[in-house]
Amino acid sequence: MIDELDLALVDALRVDPRAPWSRLAAPLGVDPATLSRRWARLTANGDAWVTCYPSADRIGRGLTALVQVDCPADRVGAVAAAVARHPQTASIELVTGDADLLLTVAAYDHGSLTSYLLERLGTVPGVLRTRTALVERTLVEGSRFSNGALDAEQRRAIAAPAPGAARPVADRRVEEDLALIRALGADGRMPYAELSARTGLPASTVRRRLAELRGSGRAVLRCDASPRVTGHPVGAMLWLDVPPADLPDAVRRLTALPQTRMCAVTVGPANLALYLIAPQLPDLRRIEQELAHHHPAIRVHDRHVTLRTLKLVGHLLTADGRRTGYVPIEP
Repeated sequence: MIDELDLALVDALRVDPRAPWSRLAAPLGVDPATLSRRWARLTANGDAWVTCYPSADRIGRGLTALVQVDCPADRVGAVAAAVARHPQTASIELVTGDADLLLTVAAYDHGSLTSYLLERLGTVPGVLRTRTALVERTLVEGSRFSNGALDAEQRRAIAAPAPGAARPVADRRVEEDLALIRALGADGRMPYAELSARTGLPASTVRRRLAELRGSGRAVLRCDASPRVTGHPVGAMLWLDVPPADLPDAVRRLTALPQTRMCAVTVGPANLALYLIAPQLPDLRRIEQELAHHHPAIRVHDRHVTLRTLKLVGHLLTADGRRTGYVPIEP
């Protein structure tokens, strides 16, 4: 059974995914051994996990695209299963609206994205049509989302330092850093000794480099959980057409919403992609109404309500949302 301590533990690891149990013990009011046992149970059941991925905005390499896929009704599941094994596709959602699947795709550059869309995704049996929006910059990403199980004082006690400015590093360093991030993708709480064995770097170097990657924001750590932990909230992607003059104020308002899990400036039919999570559909409608009140010039170009998430940042999910495997993200 999932209880309040499990909820608090997951939210604590959303604040700092690599926080040692000794630092979490006092804010959560239990001993480190209890937290370690709880986390081992949650991960063994596929109910919670920590992952890591590079920030294309800060590492200075790569791009992200949001790709809508149309399929025949009897091929949606087969297409999703095939695409889930693609290392370029980080996330897959079954959605409502004018698309069947919504993909988050990683690529090194426009050429590799084009090759993937034409030569791999486009040749999957059952893929009828794709529509692609490029992410110009990410304003809010999923690692910052919280279920609200902790109060402000608990969050302050747990929080790691906020990312600073990202400084350029040599190409050789970037490759080593990406190898470290890839190793952490399967288990973001992997011990330093194991990271050292996987990357061939000394444990002291791994510790220092990971601190640098997190401090600069180049590496993004996040804790995710199944609906058994989070409940069954409704997620929806809103594709917004925002007049350029309204964009700065609209962004400030939208990124401050507790329901915002992701917000990105995009290049496509809409110039802002907003992913919201709320307890029920009427809550999402109220957010739209408030947005229309403050910014009447904004138009909702499209809405995609998530019916099921099949892959989340490389992690394969069962029908009930529990982690069942991992495909390393490789642009």
